[in-house]
Amino acid sequence: MNKSVFRPFLLALLASTTLLSACKDDNEDPTPDEDNEQITTVTYTLTPTGGGTPVLVQYRDLDGDGGTAPTIGTLTLAANTTYTGTLALQDETKTPAENTTAEIQEKADEHLFFFETSGTNLTITPTDKDKNNLAVGLTTQAVTGAANATGTTGTLKITLRHQPGSKNGTFAPGSTDVEVNFPTVVR
Repeated sequence: MNKSVFRPFLLALLASTTLLSACKDDNEDPTPDEDNEQITTVTYTLTPTGGGTPVLVQYRDLDGDGGTAPTIGTLTLAANTTYTGTLALQDETKTPAENTTAEIQEKADEHLFFFETSGTNLTITPTDKDKNNLAVGLTTQAVTGAANATGTTGTLKITLRHQPGSKNGTFAPGSTDVEVNFPTVVR
């Protein structure tokens, strides 16, 4: 075979191989992310460990994002007290209302609550763990210190992160299912 005929033939063969491999049918479509939970109601109940009346605070946004503004209660806690806390979540856009707490418990390895306080002497620690021994946050221990300065109100921000396949105990992976800022007073 003539060298001058061989080179164009080789170049044409290489070009067609590249084009054919680029057009290959790839059946390895990425799996879509799981949908975030619809949460319209967050109820946080704190019970003093030494006995006493439970304190309840609630966030409700019955029409979901947009529309009517949510109703948000104020959390008022006693100074120098330890509480056992439980979170309950619902989707009240459905009839009957859906217990989102049960779904979060079932998929605990995909969910993580974060508790951030500002302007108040309150520390919250999750007490429940998932199958990988990572915190979940449906149950907590809350400890208050000294009372807020007279007339001041701080905040407690509760954020639920949805982290399917990526939960590692940090805030970064995943997306936010719900985030609530409760006005908070320690007296």
